[in-house]
Amino acid sequence: MDHIIGTAGHVDHGKTVLVKALTGVETDRLKEEKERGISIELGFAPLTLPGGRRLGLVDVPGHERFIRQMLAGVGGMDLVMLVVAADEGVMPQTREHLAIIDLLQVKHGVIVITKTDLVEAEWLELVEEEVRQTVQGTVLAAAPVIPVSAYTGKGIPELLACLDNLAATVPSRSASGQVRLPIDRVFSITGFGTVITGTLWTGTIKVGDELELQPQGIKTKVRNLQVHGETVKEARAGQRVAANLAGVDLEMVKRGSTLLTPGILRPTYRLDASVKLLPQAQPLTNRSRIRFYLGTAEAFGRVVLLEHEELKGGETGLVQILMEEAVIANRGDRFILRRYSPMDTIGGGQVIDAAPRRHRRFKPAVLESLRRRLEGSPEQVLIQVIQSQRDGLSWQEAAARASLPPDKTRDLLQVMAAKGQIKVLAAANDLYAVSSEGYAAWWQAAQKALAEFHRRYPLRPGIAREELRSRFFGRLPARVFQSLLEQWEQESKIKVTATAVVLADFTPVFTPKQKELLQLLAAKYQSAGWQPPAFNELLTEYGINGEELEELLHYLCREEVLVKINDVFYWHREAFEAACTEVKKVAAAGPFGLAEIRDALGSSRKYVLPFLEYLDQIKVTRRQGDKRIYIGN
Repeated sequence: MDHIIGTAGHVDHGKTVLVKALTGVETDRLKEEKERGISIELGFAPLTLPGGRRLGLVDVPGHERFIRQMLAGVGGMDLVMLVVAADEGVMPQTREHLAIIDLLQVKHGVIVITKTDLVEAEWLELVEEEVRQTVQGTVLAAAPVIPVSAYTGKGIPELLACLDNLAATVPSRSASGQVRLPIDRVFSITGFGTVITGTLWTGTIKVGDELELQPQGIKTKVRNLQVHGETVKEARAGQRVAANLAGVDLEMVKRGSTLLTPGILRPTYRLDASVKLLPQAQPLTNRSRIRFYLGTAEAFGRVVLLEHEELKGGETGLVQILMEEAVIANRGDRFILRRYSPMDTIGGGQVIDAAPRRHRRFKPAVLESLRRRLEGSPEQVLIQVIQSQRDGLSWQEAAARASLPPDKTRDLLQVMAAKGQIKVLAAANDLYAVSSEGYAAWWQAAQKALAEFHRRYPLRPGIAREELRSRFFGRLPARVFQSLLEQWEQESKIKVTATAVVLADFTPVFTPKQKELLQLLAAKYQSAGWQPPAFNELLTEYGINGEELEELLHYLCREEVLVKINDVFYWHREAFEAACTEVKKVAAAGPFGLAEIRDALGSSRKYVLPFLEYLDQIKVTRRQGDKRIYIGN
């Protein structure tokens, strides 16, 4: 089962009865639906076709008051049955549902004329002609028309055969991509917890998979899976799925949320899009408030017209939609627009960019870029996607944002990098792409930071790697930053040590006075032995400021002349190692106290206590009550 077929049409035109005739399932499950005889919520049923193919069938409400529910169901359809009752013909919701199908480009479908047992043959011919005229110019213009009676069974075998043939021509959804499942129903089962249902648009879900709910940002794990009531180990794109989720309370999630592979699509409050208004729609002015429908989600927003002062009925234009609440969207997604009030369907469109910057209106460069994104080749689209992300993105994110197959995206990135169009970093068997301009900006920022660090600290070997990442490249994953450093090192721009990064042409520069002070300090500490001078004493003795003295002492530590005990005391390495030997001798007799080390060194508590605390810190000794034991080598 890898396709979803849905109904569409006016209220009380026999959609639900038709579904029961095809599947044997009564999809009206609510008490109010049964009492009123109309569908209020989405209904679902499996449909087995004569050739053995199984489809998931979605029955949508036809009443104008429940158009929101209809839109939540139509977004995942691969095929559609436009249902028209023979005794009434084309009605207002017939036309609105047809417009929605056309805007969403559900191109595979059949027109089913129901209730044929209620009319004469001549009337049926008139209805068929009316239907064919109505669908002209839409995606269903060439759709077959099949008259049926769900009550007598007439035409049902022909309809099933038609659906079988149609289903064979519909391309399968990608089961190899990232998981994307817009949620249309949420409920709780005692003993199991929260269950969500929806049509799996892309990817494969397996029991045990770790996924996320967006836009809430909730991490979750799949406990159990069902496809039309059958427990399964995995569900594939194009199937109706019920998933029992771990760590998710019922009130955390609602219709309109999306179950996703983590980190692929992020919530957005802004979309670039191409919008087409229906011919009968009233003109749309700049910043008009609208209702936006994508997948199972509904959100309020405002439409910024980027190339029109006013968009008239039948016209198409580039826009930026500003959302009042976060939505999950991706390039290529199709959506529907309705007026805020009155709630008429006015048009729809296609997402060009789901994470754009804010645009100024009537900017030629912006309009040209959006047209390339909308109409360009995969390579052109991919470049646009990468250029829109200042901090770069992984190849999986690039594939998702460009709506391209993952494997094709990975290969295309390598080709584009070889042409010099982009830069690709190989990080832990992964690929991370950034625009050439972004890569140059990264180096400019790093070079400036390193040059400033070398100017301020001319005796240090470079800036700490983690400090450089956190200050200037905090949005990059650690593995990508490491790959970036390796790339710059290959380009002879930097040198990288175990802890620091330095410009390739940098060498510490000493003034004559600094050279003299380094010699004096080394001799001072060597002669002081186990009673070294305090930091403040040296400031007075040598007449230098604290920052310069600290730099000199740090340099002597890096050269392994000194050992920093704390901010006050440094020891000469010879004295430190000799003191460690004395500690080891004392410790041979068992746990020892500060007084024993003081006596062994012939020193005082002032010097010995910081020394022992440093040994604790570097795990040479360990406190044991009032004593210490030796644990080092």
